[in-house]
This record gives sequence, C-alpha cells and structure tokens, in this order.
Amino acid sequence: MEEIQIPEYFICPISLQIMKDPVTVLTGITYDRESIEQWFSTTHNMSCPVTKQALPRDNALTPNHTLRRLIQQWCKENATNGVGLIRTPKLTLNKICVSGLVQDLGVSHLQANALKKLEALSLENAQGNRRSMGEAGVAKAMVLFIVRCYKEDAQRNGVLEALRILHHVWSVADDHEVKLIVNRSNDFLESLTWVLGCDPEMDNHAILMKSEAILVMKMAMEVITASQLERLNLEFFRNIVMVSKEKISEEALKSALHVLIEACLLGRNRMKMVESGAMFQLIELELARPERNITELIFNLLANLCGCADGRAQLLKHAGGIALVSKRILRVSPATDDRAVHILSLIAMFSATHEVLLEMLLVGAVSKLCMVMQADCTAHLKKKVRGILRLHSNVWKNSPCIAVYLVTMPR
Repeated sequence: MEEIQIPEYFICPISLQIMKDPVTVLTGITYDRESIEQWFSTTHNMSCPVTKQALPRDNALTPNHTLRRLIQQWCKENATNGVGLIRTPKLTLNKICVSGLVQDLGVSHLQANALKKLEALSLENAQGNRRSMGEAGVAKAMVLFIVRCYKEDAQRNGVLEALRILHHVWSVADDHEVKLIVNRSNDFLESLTWVLGCDPEMDNHAILMKSEAILVMKMAMEVITASQLERLNLEFFRNIVMVSKEKISEEALKSALHVLIEACLLGRNRMKMVESGAMFQLIELELARPERNITELIFNLLANLCGCADGRAQLLKHAGGIALVSKRILRVSPATDDRAVHILSLIAMFSATHEVLLEMLLVGAVSKLCMVMQADCTAHLKKKVRGILRLHSNVWKNSPCIAVYLVTMPR
C-alpha cells in the first residue's frame, strides 16, 4: 500500500483515508459520510471542516456517485497490490420517506406493512436510518401506536414491531419530545405494563414482546418525573417481578432489576414491591448464583427494600434470607459487601428479636462480620460492622469469633 500512489481526491479531508461513501456538503467539499456525520454529531457549530463556512442544521449530504464509482474501479484495479474492495453503500433514508410510513400507521390496511418496513429500515444501515427515523418523529409515533393498542384492548398485533422500532430509535430521537410524551400521562407506562401482563403460558411471540417491553420500560424509567413514579401501581410491580421470574433473557432480567431500582427512589414504591413478592423473588434469584453484576443489582434492591419494616419482615420470613446475605459478604465485590452489611445493620437496629439474633449467630452472619474486621475493607464498612457487633454483644458474647473483638474494640 505504501508504494501505491492514491489519487488525492480519493482521500477524505477528515479521516485522511480512502472514502467508502463520498458525500458532498453545500460548500462543495466532499467527505466520507461516516467522518462528516461524526463531525456534525460532535461539533457545537455546524460548519464545513475545510472552509469553516457555516452550514444549516438540516444540511443535506449529497452522495457523490461518480467519485464513488471511480474509487471502486481504482480499488478493483489495485486489488492485487493489497487494496481492499469498497462495496456500494446502502442508501440512507430521508425524512419524506419515513414520514410517509408514519402516516400509513393511521390506515388500518397499511399499518402492518408500514411497521414491517420501519423495523427493517431500523436494522439496515442502522446509524443513518435511525437518525432519519428519529428526526421524522418515529419514536413519538411508536409510543402513540402502543398506547392506542392498549386503550383499544387490541390483540397486540404490531406491538412487537413497534416496541423493537422504539427501542432502536429512542436514543437518536428528540429527547425532549420523548420525555413530554412519556410524562404527559401514565398511559405509556400502563401500556407497557399491559404488554408485560401477557398470558403466563407464553408462545415465542409473547416472549419476544415481553422482552422488548421491559427494555423499553427501562428507557422510560430513566426519563419519567417524580409524579409519574408516584402513580406506579401494584400491577406494575407484579408484572416486573414476573419478568424476573420467567427468565426470558439475561438482558431482560437486568432491565427488570434496573426498573425496580429506579422505582425505589420513591419510598412508597418499596411497600408496593414488597407486596408484589419482590423480596422473595430477589432472594430466589440470588440463590441461583447469577453473575456478579446481577448480584450487585439484587443486593442494591434488597438493601432498599429492607429500609421498610415490611421488607425486613419478608427477608426474615424467607428461610435462607439472613444466611444468603451473610454468605455473599467478601465473596462478590466491595459494592455487594457494602449493601450486605447495610442490610444486616438495618436488621440489627430495627428487627433484632432474640430469635433473629440467634439465627444470625447460627448461620454465620456474626462470624462473617468479624471477618470483615480482619479483611482489607474500607474504614466506613468496618465502622458499620463494629456498630453491629457492639449493639448486640450481650447476646453474641459467647461466640468464639466475637470474644476477641469485645476485648479489642475501642470504647
């Protein structure tokens, strides 16, 4: 490659590489599409990199087909010298085309075909097509379509495609507009709850639909307001917990846990989670020994739920609750250690009946806390552990592992 003389006009002014998809901006300068699109997405001022001339926000990129064919021919002729061939790029959508498909959603006999085309386009030439779809208001159209299906109690026809499209274009859509739609009423969250409430005897279509719905729910929970959080009902939490129980996929499970964590920001939602059976399900999930990042999410939730009396009661009601929490200390990660010790601290302070304290001793929770004092843990964590041990030293004083600390603990 170093011995081959590459024609100067084949080189992109930004990447300094041979252009694969040359496009020309209004100033007449030609760039590789990927490079100029990245430039526009990262620069604060829309301008031509070479001339520095300002460009309109909706600046059109005109494909330079003649130059592309010349580059392809040159690459073909020099293939024996190690030059890679350049394929003809797939066309990027324009707003007019997308807007036409969005309008077709309102016509019953065109609806299914429009959804299929939009889904296919969101997967093809992903970056360019999704940007065009985002600018054309496809995210808003998908939200409104899903809500309409919910309100009309339809057979969920087209909902899977709409959820997939929304999942693909959400990140490139007008963030402000999406937030307004999601927060205008509780209809969208209720419609997703409706999808997640599919018949437990699921066929493959229902499974895929629930999987997409929980991924979109996670995105929605990241933008909803406090007033929306207050409106979450018991059915919402029961369906989220059901998704975590059904083990649709690892991605769906993680999304379900993230949704619950976002909802925990409001105290009253913790009570609803406990009522929905979340505590028992989280413990059962952890007993199956999931991967580390899922364990961290589970313990985050367990610690939040133990912040209320009913949550602690449910943890203690589970035969393996305290044992599980104590066993995970010093075995997973510092984040899990912190949450597990926090759980034991809450139990020690607010739910420490004589029976509970004896169970902590019997299942090894006390000895594990003593191990934390010897381990290379943060001073903050050791201080919290010291407080737990000191608080109930009169009950645990006959434990061999704690005897030493009763002597050495600072008064």
